[in-house]
Amino acid sequence: MGRMTAVSDVARLFETIAPRAAPEDVRIAEAMVFASAEPLEERAIAARLSVGADVGVVMEELRQIYSGRGVNLVCVASRWTFRTAEDLSWLLASDGEEKRKLSRAATETLAIIAYHQPVTRADIEEIRGVAVSKGALDVLMEAGWVRMRGRRKAPGRPITYGTTTDFLIEFGLEAIADLPGLDELQGAGLFEGKLPSGYGLPDPNDEPALRSDEEPLGEPTPLDRAWGPISPDESA
Repeated sequence: MGRMTAVSDVARLFETIAPRAAPEDVRIAEAMVFASAEPLEERAIAARLSVGADVGVVMEELRQIYSGRGVNLVCVASRWTFRTAEDLSWLLASDGEEKRKLSRAATETLAIIAYHQPVTRADIEEIRGVAVSKGALDVLMEAGWVRMRGRRKAPGRPITYGTTTDFLIEFGLEAIADLPGLDELQGAGLFEGKLPSGYGLPDPNDEPALRSDEEPLGEPTPLDRAWGPISPDESA
């Protein structure tokens, strides 16, 4: 009996110590996320909460409230949004709505950029073992999932590529570190390329600041102009 009483006392102590979100702050955060057309940054939410409110605690409580419901509160690219529960998303899919379909070349190019960024076209070709078409990169940049970061400090100053915030949002990732492993990618059919023996995926990092081997884009070179937009027919 004495042990059970002690456990109850400890539980009450933790309840007292653990930070709790004020109900009004939770309501404010809920209204803001619901009304936003785009995933909302935490700092934007925090600016509307009461003085001293812990936005992380508020959002976690709100996430728990919506857990198990038809819509869930999710964090993508360090932004908050409501999304249809995964097990119900098929109910709301429109017959006329089609997801953007990527060619195998574009899909593998996107995977390589996501895991190896910053990468140049030559880097991508070395990993895939085949040339990268202009169309594959065009499609990814037009989708807003890939961006030109800078230039590699190397002969020819080749352009380096990386992923965007829209990439994280589109694929429901809170951060680039949440990307699946190679086995999961291949199991889902998202990467079918033959990788070199002993090859492994690096720890992905989409830090926006240029690396020590990169420099700002600057003016386009003649080679950049030659590597310009093309028609969709050439994107295979």
